[in-house]
Amino acid sequence: MIDNYGRDINYIRISVTELCNLRCRYCMPEEGVPKRNHDEMMTAEETLKAAKAAVALGINKIRITGGEPLVKRGIVRLCREIAEIDGVEELCITTNGTLLKEFAVPLKEAGVDRLNISIDTLDPEKFSYITRLGQLQDVMDGIDAAFDAGFDKIKLNVVLMGGFNDDEIEAFVDLTRDRDLEVRFIELMPIGGGIDFDKAGFISCETVLERVPELRPLDMTDGVASMYSLPNAKGRVGLIRPISCEFCSGCNKIRLTADGMLKPCLHLDGEISIKGMDEEDMVETMREAILSKPEMRETMDADNPSKAGRDMSRIGG
Repeated sequence: MIDNYGRDINYIRISVTELCNLRCRYCMPEEGVPKRNHDEMMTAEETLKAAKAAVALGINKIRITGGEPLVKRGIVRLCREIAEIDGVEELCITTNGTLLKEFAVPLKEAGVDRLNISIDTLDPEKFSYITRLGQLQDVMDGIDAAFDAGFDKIKLNVVLMGGFNDDEIEAFVDLTRDRDLEVRFIELMPIGGGIDFDKAGFISCETVLERVPELRPLDMTDGVASMYSLPNAKGRVGLIRPISCEFCSGCNKIRLTADGMLKPCLHLDGEISIKGMDEEDMVETMREAILSKPEMRETMDADNPSKAGRDMSRIGG
């Protein structure tokens, strides 16, 4: 569907839970987010209807997010049902990877096409610190399991944080030499728990190019990522600049939260509920949401934080 500014909105991110088995310091409070009543959240049936409504409007790419989507009961069945919708060309999941050793094969068999795995450090002690609960080896085992299950072009999402992981940029880039991985460096956004981190540790994606001058630009983009590669590398490096580079003009997505709120723009607090609707009403409400997408967001930096109105864990990554 074309919005009021000529953008083809063909992508929806659907959060299936606000809960997570980690407590990343820039994302969640130490105690986690409160578990809400079942009747406040979208049911699996409603989520499936929402996916069908999105496809009816021309959306052909669906990403399942959270929280951590793999802690959602029935996630494999839900993925299978969404993948079977006529018109879905790509079904993806963003995960922290800690449960992939168990889920990689079932997800592949269910029709999931691509995986994005969030991993902000390759140092076990730093990983335990930043996640509060996690063990790096679980993620590394999950990445191996994903390759073994037949997933290709796996993406690793790395949030850049000055003074924390900027000394690992070269190590992350090196992962692309021998494996068909896409390492995606993402600028830390001043949103929710990330606001304090941003003030202390924001660094731009240009730091990656300064640290690894061998990277060469590719004549392509991958969504909002500018693409680069090392000479003769099997994989690629993506730079996502939500702060230092404005890309609203190319935004092709809407978001659906786990409690049934459509967000036409990540960084504005406008939300439209579809919970409790039948599929026909979802289609019309989603159409209205797409047509309400703003042309661009307001200025955003450490002094002007996101106006999203929620932490990312309650929106969906």
